Amino acid sequence: MRRIHLLSPRLANQIAAGEVVERPASVVKELLENSLDAGADRIEIDIEAGGVKQIKIRDNGQGIPQDDLALALSRHATSKISALEDLEAVGTLGFRGEALASIGSVSRLILTSSVEGQESGWQVFAEGRDMETRQKPAPHPTGTTLEVRDLFFNTPARRKFLRTEKTEFSHLEEVIRRHALSRYDVGFTLRHNQRVIHQLRPAKTEAEKERRVASIFGAQFIENAVAVDREASDLRLWGWVGLPTFSRAQADLQYFYVNGRTVKDRLVAHAVRQAYRDVLYGGRHPVFILFLELDPALVDVNVHPTKHEVRFRDGRMVHNFLYSTLNRVLADVRPEDQLPHAVAQSKPATIGGIDAGEFSGQERMQLQHASSYASPLVSAASCSAGSAVPVRQSYRYTMDVKPDAMPVRDQLNVYRNLYESEQSQEATTGQVAVSLPESDADIPPLGFAVAQLKGIYILSENQHGLVLVDMHAAHERITYERMKTSWNEPGIKAQPLLVPDSLAVSSREADAAEEYDEQIRRLGFVFERMGPETLVVRQIPALLRGADVEKLVRDVIADFVTYGSSDRIEAHINHLLSTMACHGSVRANRRLAVPEMNALLRDMEHTERSGQCNHGRPTWTQMSLDELDKLFLRGR
Repeated sequence: MRRIHLLSPRLANQIAAGEVVERPASVVKELLENSLDAGADRIEIDIEAGGVKQIKIRDNGQGIPQDDLALALSRHATSKISALEDLEAVGTLGFRGEALASIGSVSRLILTSSVEGQESGWQVFAEGRDMETRQKPAPHPTGTTLEVRDLFFNTPARRKFLRTEKTEFSHLEEVIRRHALSRYDVGFTLRHNQRVIHQLRPAKTEAEKERRVASIFGAQFIENAVAVDREASDLRLWGWVGLPTFSRAQADLQYFYVNGRTVKDRLVAHAVRQAYRDVLYGGRHPVFILFLELDPALVDVNVHPTKHEVRFRDGRMVHNFLYSTLNRVLADVRPEDQLPHAVAQSKPATIGGIDAGEFSGQERMQLQHASSYASPLVSAASCSAGSAVPVRQSYRYTMDVKPDAMPVRDQLNVYRNLYESEQSQEATTGQVAVSLPESDADIPPLGFAVAQLKGIYILSENQHGLVLVDMHAAHERITYERMKTSWNEPGIKAQPLLVPDSLAVSSREADAAEEYDEQIRRLGFVFERMGPETLVVRQIPALLRGADVEKLVRDVIADFVTYGSSDRIEAHINHLLSTMACHGSVRANRRLAVPEMNALLRDMEHTERSGQCNHGRPTWTQMSLDELDKLFLRGR
């Protein structure tokens, strides 16, 4: 048995480097965090050979006094915390005091710094088995420069695990992107092998922030994202979430920050998945850049060596806040939010007190019932009691226009002239007068229907061009949302079991069932604990008759154990309602009259999540005039 002995400072630091320094990207992360904590608003990063040959980071932060330079390279030396109370409310990105010592033990590190009022800058580096430091004067403006050369030169086994220069630089660049997105007030310059890769100026306004995001991820992200900004219970969530139709095959564009620190947390991931569940196509992943701000005392960042994970003091509150915020944001997305710019929204009119958009399940609607949809093309004020809207005549007006009489860019004016010419006939024919909007600003977001294609798609014209609508998918979502509203109004109906089910569970699960008994009862379940590891299910939600009760109960309890809440009951009920809505919606190959098509468009404009069907597929798409012109090479 060997005798116990102290490790040498270099060996101890190299062991610590195994946790802190995985690759060049890890070095950049630690050094960037130090620069940001020092108050820098301009940071320059120069990289050579993917970071293996050299990493040089220069900032204009507060700098390090000469007397503290040698201490900065010592292990467990930091200016960011001094007592246990500081560790319980960390407000900086770094705090362990291990980074520089660990990096210096596996590289040739040179630290140069100067503080305001100091006559000259000073430079320090460590060498030898005991990592003794040496200092010398060096000209330097206020701030700090750290130069890391020949990474892992003295640990060849670690160096063998590095990838190609291109791969290592891609990991390093990702670190720069994450920090550039977390601090819009800081300018970043990244050069690789003397070539400028990113040059980001400080962004102060919302427009400048969006430009920075677009410069990193492309303009398509911003064009397909919805801004979020909500505060509640001393929590604030802001940033951007992608539209459900702008999803990815992998979860590679998901950025979440807690007080400016990028984290990967399963509680956060669960809340986001739950918010997107009802609108995202199967197997796809949402995209988002979100920032959560809260009291540092409410989150523990000291749970992982690389600080990628956090633990919330009240995880249930954070989870519910994230879910409710994102769920409401996605539900509130309307067609006008997805157009090039805001379009005036027209409210659905009513005739005879019947709500617009109430489709019946019959194969063909009665003419009077169809008139209740009150297409914006029909003037409700001119409808006399008991009179029917001439649906077919409206259809004829739209379809009989000669192609040579319809200039592409003035089509609505042609319709307006046709309708105005027909108004003179009202006195002699008794037909209903029809009117169009006075200007393009009055055109609803999804425009007015002009035709139906193959009994599947509705072709509509708005002020931007052509709108294509999948009528079954759109009506499926409308029906589904109404069924959910009707189901939720009286609350979840419960049904007692004639023969209660007895389940063997763990003591932890049984404890959770007792702890969250009130919340579980609101979901329609009634559990009774019959022993340390036995639960009896006496009541289940009525709509879930025939479901696998045991599996459902176990999943519900598991959610409460992990997240303090569960949405599995709602998910099962919504799945059943979705199936019912799918079978109860208008089917393909059903011919709709123009007022019926317009009624569907108006319903889409006022229905939550109408941009996706129940299965996450898009319900409509826009083709601008510019896109149509390109198809026919117009203007070339």
